[in-house]
Amino acid sequence: MGGWASGRFRGKRMKVYRLLTDDDTPAFCHRVTEALSKGWELHGSPAYAFDAAAGRMRCAQAVVKEVPGQVYDPAMKLGEL
Repeated sequence: MGGWASGRFRGKRMKVYRLLTDDDTPAFCHRVTEALSKGWELHGSPAYAFDAAAGRMRCAQAVVKEVPGQVYDPAMKLGEL
């Protein structure tokens, strides 16, 4: 079998995906900017939609990041990678 100790995953990079969403405020732009400053890259175009229930515009931007030496685990906190 093996794993990290055997070198089986040496050089492997896991691609991580996140979808950032928020109201259309400067805070959303700051969240995206923070992600970019931590090595995340934009993935696709931003989305912009009206939330009729809340009465305001909402924004979304996908970001991706390649992380070396990681194996996917559903419990991982993607924003901390």
